[in-house]
Order: sequence, then C-alpha cells, then structure tokens
Amino acid sequence: MSYKVPFNRPYLTGHELEYVSQAIQNGDLSGDGPFSQRCSQLLEERFQISKVLLTPSCTAALEISMLLLDLAEGDEVILPSFTFVSSANAIVLAGGKPVFVDVDPLTLNLDPTQVQQAITERTKAIMPVHYAGVGCEMGTLMELADAHQLIVVEDAAQALNASCNNQALGTIGNFGAFSFHQTKNYSCGEGGALCINDESLIERAEIIREKGTNRSQFLKGHVDKYTWVDRGSSYLPSELSAAFLFGQLGAIDVITELRQQCFQRYLDQLQPLADQGRLQLPTIPEYCQSNYHLFHILLPTQDIRDALLKHLNSRGIHAVFHYVPLHSSPAGIRLSGESVHLPVTDSISARLLRLPIYPDLELELQYQVVTEISSFLNA
Repeated sequence: MSYKVPFNRPYLTGHELEYVSQAIQNGDLSGDGPFSQRCSQLLEERFQISKVLLTPSCTAALEISMLLLDLAEGDEVILPSFTFVSSANAIVLAGGKPVFVDVDPLTLNLDPTQVQQAITERTKAIMPVHYAGVGCEMGTLMELADAHQLIVVEDAAQALNASCNNQALGTIGNFGAFSFHQTKNYSCGEGGALCINDESLIERAEIIREKGTNRSQFLKGHVDKYTWVDRGSSYLPSELSAAFLFGQLGAIDVITELRQQCFQRYLDQLQPLADQGRLQLPTIPEYCQSNYHLFHILLPTQDIRDALLKHLNSRGIHAVFHYVPLHSSPAGIRLSGESVHLPVTDSISARLLRLPIYPDLELELQYQVVTEISSFLNA
C-alpha cells in the first residue's frame, strides 16, 4: 500500500553516491576497507569509544558481545521484554537464558528495581535497551552491575548520538551495539556497529568477528600467519555499505536537528490532547539527551489504539504499533523456561502507536497527521 505520509523515509545527505562510487573505483568491496576504517574512526573519536567494529547489523553486534561472555547452559542475561527479538536471540544463540523484566511506564526503558529483583547467582549480564533514543537509568544499572560483578551490554540500536548524564549511549557499559538499518536515524540500509569499551576484550572481539581467526592481528603484522583460534562467524559489512554509511555519519548533527524540530512540533501540537487525558506523550528525563528516533503516543486502551491506527491508515498516514512482548511469545516462554507477568510491558505494547517521523517530513503533512488524530479523538 502506498501512503501519502510514510512512517519513515531515509534521509540522503548528497554524499552517499559519491562515496559508493569511490569505493567501487578503489576496487576493494569486501569488509574493513578504507571507508569501514573511516566510519569506525569517526565514531571512536566523536563518542570517545575505545574500539568500534562495523558489523552487518546490530543483531550481529549483539551476537559478538554475547559470544564474548562465554555463557554456559543456565547462565542468565536480564533484559526487557519490550524490545526487538534480536536482543533475546543473541543471548539464546550464545547458549544463555534470557530473563525478561518489566519497564518503566514513562520512559518504557528497563526498570532498575525490576532488574535488582531478577539478579540471581546465575546472572552474568544486564542488557539495557534504550527505547526511542532515550537512555535507561545507566548510573543505577552500572551500580548494580558493579555490585554483582556483571557485564553490561547496551542495546543502543535506536540510540546513536543520544546521551545519559552527558555520556554517549553505547559507551557506558562494557559493550554497546548500534543499528544502521533503513529505519534508523543514520542508515546504510542494513548495518551495525559494536562498541568495545573494555580494551582487554578488543582482540578477542576482532577474532570472533573474523570467523574465529586471528586475521586482524595478521593484517596488523602482529603474527606471521593467521589461523582458526576461536569460535566466530562472518561479521564484516561490505565496503559499499560502509561508504554509504560514511555519507550519513558526516551529517549526524544536521539529521538530529531536523528530527528534533519534527519531534517538538508533535509535542506542541498534541499537548492539548494530552492535557485532556486523551493520550500520553513521550517522556524524556532531565538526565537524557534524546536523538529523537521515534515519536510515540499511548492511548487509553488497546481498542482506541487499534481504531486510531485503522483511521490514520485509511487516510494515507502510515502509523504503526511496536513490539509484541517477548515474554509471552511462544519462543520467549520456551527459551526463557518460564511464564512471567509483566503488566507494564503488556499495557504499553497494547496501547502504543508510533507516528511518522523523518528529517524531511513536510510541515503540511505533519499537520495533517495531528489534525486526523485530533478529529478522531475528539469525535
């Protein structure tokens, strides 16, 4: 179906084709070429990260981080149920057990109180997921991790260029994972990055990323030949993807500013409906700086959400719901080994609606979105 107002539209800076053409002319199209190195260096320098490894997806970055934990059967990783399936899949594929906990009803992020209650002698890691580019309470979560000697893996798929207490999300825990999927703020179609904030883990991460070989050390001249030394897989994106991404990363501030303007217009124009109790607007805590990845509203009931969704789609406006809770999914119950009651997660999943937001969303079209929501809820 073609929509007058799409949910998302990739933003082009004007340099993507130029850089992709350069990559083709260079004749080096596989992974870790010049553009891959330039992307990694840009991210490392801008966000003060020890090491950034580009990956084919955020999923791949999470998988590498979980493999680095050497999880044994029964080892647990705590994460929200309100997240994309890749968060849990990475744990399961590495041999661990996902432990789902509830989220804060305002930020929709991992609730530190719930995390504390879920920690057991088998807990090995915590995986905060920064929903909509708004940071979790990383100070509290890091204190919990330190107290129990746990690893923290930030699922920052939606959170590049967002921060918590002036520290970039993805750089606070031991690892951070970014996404450059088409739907993200900065994109190369499909792509991701692993941020390694513990220098002692860099070499092994490079090995896992290079199919379990020490090829990276060989290319640096650290060994005279390379061989299979550990488990791993093929986690390198192509140079074409990196070239496209480099064009996007050069415009991080421009893209963020345009998204902020769009986000603020929604806030201003929908505030009267929030004041009337007809919907709930997003919450950004004072300690957070968002990257304005999503704009969502919470409706009073699922029936109202579903009816509004149908109404907007019928008017050519592509609004969408979001995650189906993992804890109550067939695989979630089977692979976590338990059925848990997470009332906040169930409630927000049933009532949440995401509105179209992208850097070049025209003022007139955005006004139409707000007008249709207002007319429906005031009917």
